[in-house]
Amino acid sequence: MQPAKVPRSPRVLVLIDYINPLNFPGAEKLAGPALVAARATLRLRDRLSAQKVAVVYANDNYGVWQSDFDDLVAECRAREDISGEIARLIAPRPRDITLLKPRHSAFFCSALELLLKDMGAKELILAGLATDMCVQMTAADAFLRGYEGVWVPADCTAAETPRAKAASLAYMKDVLKCDVRSSRAHRA
Repeated sequence: MQPAKVPRSPRVLVLIDYINPLNFPGAEKLAGPALVAARATLRLRDRLSAQKVAVVYANDNYGVWQSDFDDLVAECRAREDISGEIARLIAPRPRDITLLKPRHSAFFCSALELLLKDMGAKELILAGLATDMCVQMTAADAFLRGYEGVWVPADCTAAETPRAKAASLAYMKDVLKCDVRSSRAHRA
């Protein structure tokens, strides 16, 4: 069997931690906004896919070093709560690329940087959970790596509180020079 070639894609949609059991302190405050963000992200993913923009899922391994992305998806999809609803809604498609990350940034100790280089990525679109943690850390690492553009659609991220989300989006806009317009306001 021949391995699939990495798609060339100057723009890449990176979905961060959407496949998530939401079983940590504060998750009850994140769950509702996460579902709203996942629905907006699904619409954006479909719109971008029509433009041949590649999709990469970068998901926490939750400290389980023997973890497997497909097993994580199956586990979350089977849950009878909002985390299960999100996983069923926005699970990776066969053409999407998945990788596990050990910490907050999708770049830190993962294959993301090499993957994006092989794809020819110049611009990133970051969506996911949580705005003020993993999304912001990934945006900071993208900024440090000099991507031509980083778009963090405000409606495609979620945080435990509206205040935390607003502060994080302001930081990403002002300091990291990210575009934070919503997916509805931005012409993707």
